[in-house]
Amino acid sequence: MSDPKRYLLYGSERYALAILRPLQEAIRARGGEAAWFFDGPGAEDLVDGERLLDVAGVRAWKPDAVLTPGNHLPHFFSGVKVEVFHGFDAGKPRHIYIRGFFDLYCTTGPRDTAQFQALADQLGHFAVTETGWPKLDPFMREIAGPLPAVRQPPVILFHSTFSPSWSAAETLHEEVKRLSRDGRWRWIVTLHPKMNPETTAKFKALQNEHLRFAENDNILELFPQVDMMCSDTSSALNEFLLTGKPVVTFKNRRPGPQLIDIDDPAQFEPAIERALARPAELMQAIADYGDAIHPRRDGRSSERVLDAIDAFIARGGRNRRRKPLNLWRKLKLRRRIGYWGPA
Repeated sequence: MSDPKRYLLYGSERYALAILRPLQEAIRARGGEAAWFFDGPGAEDLVDGERLLDVAGVRAWKPDAVLTPGNHLPHFFSGVKVEVFHGFDAGKPRHIYIRGFFDLYCTTGPRDTAQFQALADQLGHFAVTETGWPKLDPFMREIAGPLPAVRQPPVILFHSTFSPSWSAAETLHEEVKRLSRDGRWRWIVTLHPKMNPETTAKFKALQNEHLRFAENDNILELFPQVDMMCSDTSSALNEFLLTGKPVVTFKNRRPGPQLIDIDDPAQFEPAIERALARPAELMQAIADYGDAIHPRRDGRSSERVLDAIDAFIARGGRNRRRKPLNLWRKLKLRRRIGYWGPA
């Protein structure tokens, strides 16, 4: 009987937990072993049964693959180096940075796959497989089935990114305040964790019987509770569109037919009314957009990632060209982790 396969889950930010935990579940379901390595915040949030290793422990453990949602990972760890991405790009197309750390990119949908495959054909030092996004696996299973009817009263999710040049939080604060007072709609507000604390405090102060401020670490938990979303250029709106529900945005950097985009706070209320009416042309545009960024709705993206790793190893575990030396980035990563031993 062969030894179980070993997979290292690598993170440098806390958001890696929600992305990689479905992979941990799939690994264990297959009889494999999963362990974690963090060089940033997040390790303190691991729970009992989640194994944390240090550099020496990882090198002794010798993983068969290292998976991360980030754009780099420790090159001195053994195994196939795999990127599973930290989200959908807020724009169109995605800004692609090939850092030279990865053997395999597991893309979310046709739009990304086409771009990465074109670069793989050109550069030759990485492979591409379209798998879907592991973070969405539990969420996709939860929302399976037809789109629910709009609640009465409707529930609206307001979410804003933290970048001052992209955020609509301050601009729309007074409108959210006004519209959350009469009870016609109910509101859930959540802001990016890096939002200006003063802005966050202003929205927390709006809480009343019709509005609550949510502090969930995983915004996906809120999506089944609402009928639409209001946002700006947050990447979370792309995840929300996969529910099939409408999104109103304020000065989105790359608007399209899948969004109701406004550029004046006076347009906010009528835009919400249109979204809640779910016009046919808008709903079709949302469906088409979802098919382009993440067509798989079966909640089995993690299994496809593991299949892609198995297939890569079965092909010899190599690409037609060697990865670039990338000495400067590797030096910075060694300094960050504090490891100066052999690769």
